[in-house]
Amino acid sequence: MTKPLTYEQAFARLEEIVAQLNSGTLTLDEMVTLYARGRELSDYCRELLDAAELKITQLDAQDELNDDSPF
Repeated sequence: MTKPLTYEQAFARLEEIVAQLNSGTLTLDEMVTLYARGRELSDYCRELLDAAELKITQLDAQDELNDDSPF
């Protein structure tokens, strides 16, 4: 079983795909395949960012509750 990519790894691969797509050297089939993989990576990165944002929001809310505590 492969280990999931980190955000940084997925984003780096996405950048590589964009460079390949912009190179003008690919066949149409290769472009379509790379585009599909790029969309998957983009969605994956978005999910990781959304999860991080949610965690930060929850931590901020917890900090606000703790700041209101008299202890």
